[in-house]
Amino acid sequence: MWTYERRLQFPVKITTPDPKMASLIISQFGGPDGELAASMRYLSQRYSMPYKEVTGLLTDIGTEELAHMEIISAIVYQLTKNLTLDQLKTAGFDAYYIDHTTGLWPQAAGGVPFNSCFFQSKGDALTDLTEDLAAEQKARTTYDNILRLVADPDIVAPIRFLREREVIHFQRFGEALVRVQEHLDAKNFYAMNPELDKMMS
Repeated sequence: MWTYERRLQFPVKITTPDPKMASLIISQFGGPDGELAASMRYLSQRYSMPYKEVTGLLTDIGTEELAHMEIISAIVYQLTKNLTLDQLKTAGFDAYYIDHTTGLWPQAAGGVPFNSCFFQSKGDALTDLTEDLAAEQKARTTYDNILRLVADPDIVAPIRFLREREVIHFQRFGEALVRVQEHLDAKNFYAMNPELDKMMS
């Protein structure tokens, strides 16, 4: 069961529209390393995870990623609110506008639509957690890239917050990977899958 709180995890109050920046930041909504893929990845992986403490972590972080998706969506919405047609054209946001007006639609900065192939749920604790570690680093790198291009402090503040959370998630997944390895035979943990093989000692 989910409890929804009607406020953003970090406030977004952008005063200056910038459709060009919106077209870049939207990648963290629907891009390959974005928040939608992250939430779907972790919330899918938790079902086959055999260790309750790691299942709980996947649920917690997957839920938080949904909150991050809301922050990104709020940023994109506020950056594109009340635009003129001239602003759309000048910023190169007109192609997106043709298909979606200024509605939120998950895509990468390059225009590639969201695809479930952006994330993996393999059903192997070691594989999935290694995927999760890499995913958090790729998301951090994307936020680093965005921060290099942003000057507006109203945008910088929530992006910095999101970047910091990726670092925390990376640390938590690293701890979870150690826990999983401790559950397995250290001499043989690559030769078995605790989610399928019942020969655990």
